[in-house]
Amino acid sequence: MSSRVRLARNLKDHPFPGWLKKKQREDLLGILQPAISRLPEMRSPFLNQAMDTFNPLDKQMLVEEHLISREHAAKNSGSGIIISNDKTLSVMINEEDHFRLQAIYSDLHLMEAWHAIDRIDSELESGLTFAFSPRLGYLTACPTNVGTGMRASVMLHLPGLVLSDQINQVIKSVNQIGLAVRGLYGEGTEALGNLFQVSNQITLGESEQDILNRLLKVIQHLIEHEHNARQKIAQERSRVIADQLGRAYGVISHAYSISSKEALNLLSLLILGVDLGLWPKSLRAKIDDLFIHTQPAHLQKAAEKKLGAEERDAVRADLLREKLKSIPAPGIKKLKGI
Repeated sequence: MSSRVRLARNLKDHPFPGWLKKKQREDLLGILQPAISRLPEMRSPFLNQAMDTFNPLDKQMLVEEHLISREHAAKNSGSGIIISNDKTLSVMINEEDHFRLQAIYSDLHLMEAWHAIDRIDSELESGLTFAFSPRLGYLTACPTNVGTGMRASVMLHLPGLVLSDQINQVIKSVNQIGLAVRGLYGEGTEALGNLFQVSNQITLGESEQDILNRLLKVIQHLIEHEHNARQKIAQERSRVIADQLGRAYGVISHAYSISSKEALNLLSLLILGVDLGLWPKSLRAKIDDLFIHTQPAHLQKAAEKKLGAEERDAVRADLLREKLKSIPAPGIKKLKGI
C-alpha cells in the first residue's frame, strides 16, 4: 500500500525536546523551522506551521493521512510541521527528537523513499551539526533509535493470510528476525482493514542499506505468501471468499450506519475482490481514496462541523453508498466451485 522511511535527528549541544522548557522549545523552533524552509523541496510547501496554530480536527486529519504521529498531534507551542507540496516529504519539529524527517510513497517504493529523505538529511547536515557519536551513531531521545536513527516501514494489505488463519504465525516469524509488525497507525494500534505495517526494530550496528535490504527481502516473501494464500483460498474455499465479498457488497450498498473499523474492513474486502478480478481494476483508486475520507476527522471536515460517533457512522454509510452506488455486484461466478 505504501512505503515510508523516517529519520530521527537532534542538534548537538541542545537538550532533547522532552527536557526543554517552553521558551527553549519556542526559541529552538525559530532556528529549526527556517532551516527546513530553505530546503529546495520545501520552498513551496503544502504546510509550514507551528502546532499551536492548528485546531484539533486539522491535527487529526494529518494523523489520518500518516503525515504526523499521534504524539506530535498532542504538541502545541514550540513544535511545528512542514510538509512538501506533494505530501511525500514531511518534517516534524520538536516531537520526541528535534527533527523527524519522513518520506512516504505509495506502493512498494522503499528505496525511492530512502533516497529522498537521505538527500534532505544531507542538505540539513551541511548547515547544522547533529548530535553524533563515532561509536554509537546518531543520538536520539529514545535509545531504540540510536545508530542510524532510521525506521523504514511498508504498509501491506494481507487479507489472504488473515482469512487463511496464517497471519499470527507470519507475525511471529517476522518478529523473530528482528522486524516489527504493527497496526494501521503504528505502535500500539490495531491492524484494521487487514493492513499491517512491517518495519525494522534494529537501528544500531547496521548500515541503512543493510536494514533496507533485509526489510525488502522479507517484504517480498510476505507478498509471495499473501499471493499463495489468496490463490489457495480462491481455489479450495471459494464459497468463503464469495460469502465475504457478497456480504461486504451488501452492507456497503444498503447500510445506513457504519463504524470506522467496519468501513476499513469492508473496503479491504472490496480491494481483495478487485485483485481477484471480481470487480473492475478502475475501482481501486476510488476505494483507496475512501480509506482516508471515511476516517473521523475527514468526515467532520467535509461536513464542516463536529459530529458525534453516531452521526459519523451515519455520514460514513451515506458516503460509501453514494461513492460506490455504481459498482456492479461481484462477479462471484468467476470463482472456481461457485
